[in-house]
Order: sequence, then C-alpha cells, then structure tokens
Amino acid sequence: MVATAATSAFFPVTSSPDSSDSKKKKLGFGSINLGGITSKSSSSGTLQVKANAQAPPKINGTKVVTPPVDVFKNEDGVSSPPPRTFINQLPDWSMLLAAITTVFLAAEKQWMMLDWKPKRPDMLMDPFGIGRIVQDGLVFRQNFSIRSYEIGADRTASIETVMNHLQETALNHVRSAGMLVDGFGSTPEMCKKNLIWVVTRMQVVVDRYPTWGDVVQVDTWVSASGKNCMRRDWIIRDSKTGEILTRASSIWVMMNKLTRRLSKIPEEVRGEIEPYFMNTDPVVAEDSRKLVKLDDSSAEYVRKGLTPRWNDLDVNQHVNNVKYIGWILESTPLPILESHELSSVTLEYRRECGRDSVLQSLTAVSDHGDGKSVSLNETECQHLLRLEEGSEVLRGRTQWRPKKSESSGNAAQIPPESA
Repeated sequence: MVATAATSAFFPVTSSPDSSDSKKKKLGFGSINLGGITSKSSSSGTLQVKANAQAPPKINGTKVVTPPVDVFKNEDGVSSPPPRTFINQLPDWSMLLAAITTVFLAAEKQWMMLDWKPKRPDMLMDPFGIGRIVQDGLVFRQNFSIRSYEIGADRTASIETVMNHLQETALNHVRSAGMLVDGFGSTPEMCKKNLIWVVTRMQVVVDRYPTWGDVVQVDTWVSASGKNCMRRDWIIRDSKTGEILTRASSIWVMMNKLTRRLSKIPEEVRGEIEPYFMNTDPVVAEDSRKLVKLDDSSAEYVRKGLTPRWNDLDVNQHVNNVKYIGWILESTPLPILESHELSSVTLEYRRECGRDSVLQSLTAVSDHGDGKSVSLNETECQHLLRLEEGSEVLRGRTQWRPKKSESSGNAAQIPPESA
C-alpha cells in the first residue's frame, strides 16, 4: 500500500479532456455541478448522481488538508482538468511524506522491540553467560543473582548456596580456559590418564550472607600448593558496593577414577595447568589447629541413617562435596541454628562415599557453659561424618556468631542428645 501511494504520487494519471467530452456528448448526458456532487440526467428520464467528494486523507490519525484543485471549463461550460504544465506534473509531496513517515514509524517500532532493555535500575537482568576472564587472564569472574529458593528461614542465602557458587565458578573457570573435556573439571591430559580432581581441605569465612535479589560477584583463581597439590581461592563481593561477603580457600589433589587412589600430578598435566597459576597467598589464613576425631563417647549429638539421594551424586558417581555440609548440620543443635549463624567452616575430606553409603553425623559443642544452654557469644562445634561401619568420611569445625536479632536476651536452651 505504501509503495502504491508513493508510485501514484510520482506518476499521476490524468484523462484527456477531449475523450471525456465526446463520451458525454455521445451518451447525451447533461451535468449539473453541485459543489462536488454531479447529477446526470439520461434520455430515459432517470437521474444518476455521482459523488466526487473524497474524505481528506489522514497521516497517523491526523487529517491533512489538501489545497483545492483549480477547475477549468471549456466553451460548452463542461469542466475539464487544467492543462498539463511543468508545475502540475510535479509529484504530490504530501502523499510522499505520508509514505516516508509510515515506513520510518514501522522501522522504529521493530527496532524498539529488538533492542529492548530494562529502563529501571531494579529490573536486573541475569547473566546468561559463564563469566569472563580478568586480570591478565588469570582470574575468572562470574555474577549470580540470589534466587528466592536459595534463601533460608533467616531470609538470607544458605551456606549450601554459597558453596554451590564456589563450585560453579571453579568449573566454569576450567571450561573458559578450554581445558574441560568430559570429566568433572578434567583437562585433556587428565582424561587420557583417567584422573580427576578431588578436594581434600576447604576453609570458608562468611562476613555477611546476601539476601534475596542481591547480585554477587565471584572471583576465583588457582595457585600451586606443594608438589602434587593445587590451591583454589575465591572472593565473593556485593556487585553493587564491592563489599567482601565471603572468602574461601581449598586444596585439591588428583585421584585415579578407576582405582580410586590418589595420584601425583603428571608432567603433561602440570604443563597444562601451570600457565594459569597465580603467585599469591591464600585469601584465608590457614587454621593450623588439628581437627578433633569424634567418637561415640566424645560426641554429644548424633544423627544416624543418612543416605545420599540420586541427585546428590556428581558426574564422577560420588557424593557432591557441598552435600557434606548439609549432613554435618543435621546433628547441629537446633538452638544454635536458631540463635546463631555460621561464620566459618573448616572441612577435611577423608573418604568419598557413593549412592549406597549410609552415614552418621556426630557433633560436639565447645564451651557452652553448664551443658544445657548456648552462650550468645561466638560458639564452636566439632563435627565428624562416618560410615556406619566406622570409616571416617569427613572431619569438620564450624564457628557460629550470634544473629543480629539475637544479640540480646537469654541463652538458648540445648535439648538433650538426639539420635
């Protein structure tokens, strides 16, 4: 329709005055001009009325007033179009302008639909990529939005959510470097030799937990640790303010996924990973205190019959290391969970467990006074995960600080030992 209008504007079609006159004379019609309405009488006595008036054109809903066209009459008094001159052969610019305006409006609408962006600062878009490499290609950075299903009863992100962010950025770091093949963080040379990474020690310090809707920025990098170990560090910040929320450091070793035994780092694998090592100190000072081995006599709280679900297994067919934190919290006294928040955790992974494993969670609370109440000061707990037959899976130590709403009041009562 736009093309037709533009064409007709450039090439107006006019009729010859002689031909129209002769037709009228042959038919014997007489005409009466009534201001745009022409009545014609025929020899049969009937009256024919032809309306020449046209509604004024509209452009985007606005009426456009066109100038009147001069009407010329010949000697017989019959109206005829004006003579063809250079001026009246020029295109109708109003129609051309209408066509151009319509095209531009349609193009602008399509562009706005394709290039839509949120105009309000609270309409945050999730990062759909896997992050990016910064700082000379040695640090991997990724943002995460805290989801509603990632917060707990305190309306803050859980420790499991924080640990999942650490694990996700570690894997994406390896993938962005082009070294992730078919294993869970395995390089090409590791896959050839059936080697996988396993974490042996993890320290996490949480200064503040993010809340629902917050966007956190996670930075991670790797460094050498001895001859056959690798250290990975993380820093989690508030993406808006830059405030440091969490610091974490971990030690990783290699294990043969067929024999399930630890392995030295082959030179071929070392050549793959050493270019990505940073020469930095751990972001968390190592806690050199020995982790206590609990038993039935030293543990105050025991939770038995813990079994992994199918969804708790990773692609290497052993329990995801984040799941262990949930298990040690199973035997943590409820009053501590209600009045305190986890401020730091130290874990030593001693043995893997699979889908058929049945575990026990043991906890001992340090310095809780008379044994019946928990002080509203900082509290420390010792933990142990073991298989039912007695083999150690994990040793741990957690530190707890009072929640802000619990900074004053009476001490929380600890229930007797539960099985």
